[in-house]
Amino acid sequence: MADRGCPLEAVPLPAEVRESLAELELELSEGDITQKGYEKKRAKLLARYIPLIQGVDPSLQAENRMPAPSQTTAAVPKQQKPRPTSSRDERFRSDVHTEAVQAALAKYKERKMPMPSKRRSVLVHSSVETYTPPDTSSASEDEGSLRRPGRLTSTPLQSHSNIEPWLDRVIQGSSTSSSASSTSSHPGGRPAAAPTAAATTLTGPAAHAHLGVPVNSRVSSKIQQLLNTLKRPKRPPLKEFFVDDFEELLEGKLWSRSLKLAYTLLNKLTSKNEPLLKPGDRVALVFPNSDPVMFMVAFYGCLLADLVPVPIEVPLTRKDAGSQQVGFLLGSCGVTLALTTDACQKGLPKAQTGEVATFKGWPPLSWLVIDGKHLTKPPKDWRPQTQDAGAGTAYIEYKTSKEGSTVGVTVSHASLLAQCQALTQACGYSEAETLTNVLDFKRDAGLWHGVLTSVMNRMHVISIPYALMKVNPLSWIQKVCSYKARAALVKSRDMHWSLLAQRGQRDVSLSSLRVLIVADGANPWSISSCDAFLNVFQSRGLRPEVICPCATSPEALTVAIRRPPDLGGPPPKKAVLSMNGLSFGVIRVDTEEKLSVLTVQDVGQVLPGADVCVVKVEGAPYLCKTDEVGELCVSSTTTGTAYYGLLGITKSVFETVPVTAGGMPVSDRPFTRTGLLGFIGPDNLVFVVGKLDGLMVVGVRRHSADDIVATALAVEPMKFVYRGRIAVFSVTVLHDDRIVLVAEQRPDASEEDSFQWMSRVLQAIDSIHQVGVYCLALVPANTLPKAPLGGIHISETKQRFLEGMLHPCNVLMCPHTCVTNLPKPRQKQPEVGPASMIVGNLVAGKRIAQASGRELAHLEDSDQARKFLFLPDVLQWRAHTTPDHPLFLLLNAKGSVTSTATCVQLHKKAERVAAALMEKARLGTGDHVALVYPPGVDLIAAFYGCLYCGCVPVTVRPPHPQNLTTTLPTVKMIVEVSKSACVLTTQAIMRLLKSKDAAAAVDIRTWPTILDTDDIPKKKVANIFRPPSPDVLAYLDFSVSTTGILAGVKMSHAATSALCRSIKLQCELYPSRQIAICLDPYCGLGFALWCLCSVYSGHQSVLVPPLELESNVSLWLSAVSQYKARVTFCSYSVMEMCTKGLGAQTGVLRVPPGVPLQAFLRWLRTAPPLLPQMKGVNLSCVRTCMVVAEERPRIALTQSFSKLFKDLGLPARAVSTTFGCRVNVAICLQGTAGPDPTTVYVDMRALRHDRVRLVERGSPHSLPLTESGKILPGVKVIIAHTETKGPLGDSHLGEIWVSSPHNATGYYTGYGEEALHADHFSARLSFGDTQTIWARTGYLGFLRRTELTDASGERHDALYVVGSLDETLELRGMRYHPIDIETSVVRAHRSIAECAVFTWTNLLVVVVELDGLERDALDLVALVTNVVLEEHHLVVGVVVIVDPGVIPINSRGEKQRMHLRDGFLADQLDPIYVAYNM
Repeated sequence: MADRGCPLEAVPLPAEVRESLAELELELSEGDITQKGYEKKRAKLLARYIPLIQGVDPSLQAENRMPAPSQTTAAVPKQQKPRPTSSRDERFRSDVHTEAVQAALAKYKERKMPMPSKRRSVLVHSSVETYTPPDTSSASEDEGSLRRPGRLTSTPLQSHSNIEPWLDRVIQGSSTSSSASSTSSHPGGRPAAAPTAAATTLTGPAAHAHLGVPVNSRVSSKIQQLLNTLKRPKRPPLKEFFVDDFEELLEGKLWSRSLKLAYTLLNKLTSKNEPLLKPGDRVALVFPNSDPVMFMVAFYGCLLADLVPVPIEVPLTRKDAGSQQVGFLLGSCGVTLALTTDACQKGLPKAQTGEVATFKGWPPLSWLVIDGKHLTKPPKDWRPQTQDAGAGTAYIEYKTSKEGSTVGVTVSHASLLAQCQALTQACGYSEAETLTNVLDFKRDAGLWHGVLTSVMNRMHVISIPYALMKVNPLSWIQKVCSYKARAALVKSRDMHWSLLAQRGQRDVSLSSLRVLIVADGANPWSISSCDAFLNVFQSRGLRPEVICPCATSPEALTVAIRRPPDLGGPPPKKAVLSMNGLSFGVIRVDTEEKLSVLTVQDVGQVLPGADVCVVKVEGAPYLCKTDEVGELCVSSTTTGTAYYGLLGITKSVFETVPVTAGGMPVSDRPFTRTGLLGFIGPDNLVFVVGKLDGLMVVGVRRHSADDIVATALAVEPMKFVYRGRIAVFSVTVLHDDRIVLVAEQRPDASEEDSFQWMSRVLQAIDSIHQVGVYCLALVPANTLPKAPLGGIHISETKQRFLEGMLHPCNVLMCPHTCVTNLPKPRQKQPEVGPASMIVGNLVAGKRIAQASGRELAHLEDSDQARKFLFLPDVLQWRAHTTPDHPLFLLLNAKGSVTSTATCVQLHKKAERVAAALMEKARLGTGDHVALVYPPGVDLIAAFYGCLYCGCVPVTVRPPHPQNLTTTLPTVKMIVEVSKSACVLTTQAIMRLLKSKDAAAAVDIRTWPTILDTDDIPKKKVANIFRPPSPDVLAYLDFSVSTTGILAGVKMSHAATSALCRSIKLQCELYPSRQIAICLDPYCGLGFALWCLCSVYSGHQSVLVPPLELESNVSLWLSAVSQYKARVTFCSYSVMEMCTKGLGAQTGVLRVPPGVPLQAFLRWLRTAPPLLPQMKGVNLSCVRTCMVVAEERPRIALTQSFSKLFKDLGLPARAVSTTFGCRVNVAICLQGTAGPDPTTVYVDMRALRHDRVRLVERGSPHSLPLTESGKILPGVKVIIAHTETKGPLGDSHLGEIWVSSPHNATGYYTGYGEEALHADHFSARLSFGDTQTIWARTGYLGFLRRTELTDASGERHDALYVVGSLDETLELRGMRYHPIDIETSVVRAHRSIAECAVFTWTNLLVVVVELDGLERDALDLVALVTNVVLEEHHLVVGVVVIVDPGVIPINSRGEKQRMHLRDGFLADQLDPIYVAYNM
């Protein structure tokens, strides 16, 4: 083409531009972009490289003026508008069905449904690249003529002298056949053994302007330029789209080329001096849909060489839908060689070496290009071995199952020959007939008719590629017309497309056709396409008897085909069946007026010499009754023989023996299951109503996916669904199939449109099929995975749905209506009385669930104990006896000590604070003082200062400077509720409390006196206050519970010292010890450990504020290592921070085997690890690392922490948990002695019924529970029934009650509500020991006596905490713990960072934090709904997807679910998406 002077030739295009052009070509060929959009994008890409073309290439104009000799089709009138492509793949819906759907919808009134709410950013879903202009865009006249070229020419090639090099393959009439006899006259021979006179013509889309082309010359020249730039196209180039081109393959050439290929395969390919292939080996055939000629050469070449061809699709990218499964098939078939064409090979993705890339899951392949120049001519005397047509495998056809797995169906030589002979007889093929083939010639009917039977009968075949059909849907009809073709092979879709394109076509005649084979006649909806096609084309010569639907399956090949009457076929029949009857598997004839009927046509009779029967779908292959629908089975010599390499399923599919009701075999010959559902009608006609692969069993009823698709398409198909692309499949949720419908919505559809369409589809399917749709998802246009010929790849779509990779832009879940097999709600039985409970336990041999820690000697017994009764006395005593003994060290983020306090320093600081309180604030004994300090020594000094002057301290977390609006009101509330007369704080916080920002959040005028303690003068107190009685109030402990309630508890001096004493004994704390504390010092056990225990026991506390870990995550563990702390305390949030922040770094810190620890630590100091601060960290000093919590132990977190840091020497048994609550801040604590914590597995379903059932690890529904540490000295625990308050037996679930000297004495509220909660602190059992006073913890748990022994030699009683009673969800009569549902949800998808659940008007609301892209948000809705249904038998009412960090968490790392609920109801969460499951 150099003589054309194409302006692009001189401009070398960069690789990325060429790649973008190839992408654009692909989009146009797939129909994913309109011609106008294509032109615009292409012009934009080439703008920098193309000089302005002033005129049009004269040679093009000359050629456009050339008359086309055999032009039979009139040109498309210019004023005609291009057909809207959106109606292209409308799945052949019948008008009858549309009317039925509209009638069904009319019955429903417009129902108000809650619209899902969505953040705006999610609506802008598709990026500019993926956006496809709406299909209805009006193209210019020129483009209109291009999109549906009417003038297809058939110019003889000999009339052109300038034939392109790539057309060298075209044969100019050489017919060097050695024998003209057809294969059928040699029953022993193989189909390709004799070179029969076959001519295959490819009607290919080629844009080479040397063929006379009557299209607009301006556009042709552009296409010409584009072609020249695509030296390395992205895909095997279709030779372009708008022009006609022929490549003929004559009989001699097929023989000689196939012979040449066979010789090359057997003799010229070697690997390590061994022949690469031997007879019987499998070879992959990778050919585009536009090159039947080379495919035939390859196929027959393999047959001649006695190799087994495995035709597969061309892999366009490394991630093609289903490509991995095809690779698995190739690997299992042992394929090492792939045959392809030069053009196709150039278009395959390449590795950096330039070789063809290895596709995911594929075996290593050698690629052989079979164009003439790459093959070797055989010697004159060389002939392939001829073998009998026996049971040897001729070829393998791949088949993708419902689940997405790909298997290979082997077809023997005998079956191949029998199939060709049977088709010849059934279709009445004769020599020299012309067949127009629109189907894929690599498999199924396209292969059997267009490649095999045609060669056997020496027919002329015209192949029309899919890409050309998309551009010109009339091309096949024009070919039938111009070649007077006698036979045509099409699908319903092709008939449907040509109906939409035929308007304005005058001179089309189909009178030459004697047989029009509809290959997918088994599709129940093909009847409407056939009828509509006949209505339009009967006036153009099409005779009704010509239409011959057939049914095919990969296993049985051709199952049945309708014969034309001149070949003795019975007249065609149709059946109108009740859809309700079909769903129960029975045939009930109905009338067409009904809404829910299915009209099906017959697919003729089985092939000559075959038997057919109908067997039950499930279970043993019993014959069906005449009015039952079942699976069609065929016994014939024409079927496939096996699934390659899969003996088990081969036997059940290819060697089925149908039996009568009495169990007698129907025949002595085996039958092959076809995978088609249907029945045998009158005249032995076969009717097909669906496919096994599309069968969905919901409850006891069976529904066909195709039927559901047709109903959905009948709801406003033109307006909404993009190109009719809808996928329907079922997923198994809760032991039943659930129907999922996924549709591509048009780019211009609004949110309102999509929601309206979804609700109408639900109503239509419910009305016509009487079945609910579980999930309806809408995805942006062009995003569903495509099958090779443009349809939707169903199994890949299903896989993406289940993996959360579908990225829908709208979702509607309807679990409430669909899920009808939930277990019955639990009925509350009349309670068994407490006395009966005890008797029952005694009879069962179970002890009462009661346990206690070590006995404490009475306080009065020792002077030491009396001396330690009041903490202010203890501090004074220590300041006097060991003044310089260090009690506290405070670390900052860098790990350096910012402040310390010895006994005397703390005493003096406390004195100064006491003096200031008495003099400046003029406070008296018993006044309450709020301490608003950051974590540090000042807080401790202020606490003891209050005690020194007889005031009651209340520790309060300071407000966060960056978040005053939410944190300051809590501070204000605690100050008000605690009735604090004064606020002690630092200068910085004092300024903050009085700032303008603070005034915006609270009324700053109502603060009590605020004193800062930074610069108070050194003063002594005349006399330090000594409480008159140990029961005097020492301090108030305020905290917000997980249910969002602010509760303050009163702690007396006696309780305070008893608490310190128990902890000292349990943890063996002495003045010589150092412990590291990484906890918040404001409430609960964290406060006690930070402020009280060091003064009482005299040990040194290394204080690590948890806030500092945000800037240095390794601070706590470095401190533990540096100070060699034996005992350390942390919270779950600290542990999580370390696990996430340091998890990746522990590998760097691992001691290599055989290297002494000291040497490794020396190396670590010099080596630059990922985290320099973690150098030399050694945790082998730790004996106990305790997590302070008021919840069920988080086993997964503690275990992963232990595993991660065992490389740094952390002992496996060191990590344990504590348990405390509002009524008693420390009930259990592991301590340093005693047996290791035990773990049990309980049945989660039994827990919902308030029962404990122990199961083995790994059992279904098992839940691991670990004990929450050892019960503290002096503490007694009993398990009581939540309602009867009677004692329960061992391993029974009930409320944990506690009796101990360090119980709090009551709630402190400023509103007189103490009476409401009086029984929390002074409860008594209703039966048994009714004298002891207990405090109710509000937590459910159970006691279990283990086989272990504790320090006293007794058997150890383990306490297991299950969860807070206030947080449990009462749903369907059962008690659920939120953490169990949340654990399931977090496991559902990797993008779920955190989750919280609560109830709202009896609906379960699930809030998930999305740690990923916003486009993933809607994927989570179905996954969350599925997992909660499967594992907990609950229907999720609302799914709320939010940003990370939205779920509020308290200082202990516990979720504040009630705060979250309030935020949700007040619409303060700013969710990404809210889905209301209907």
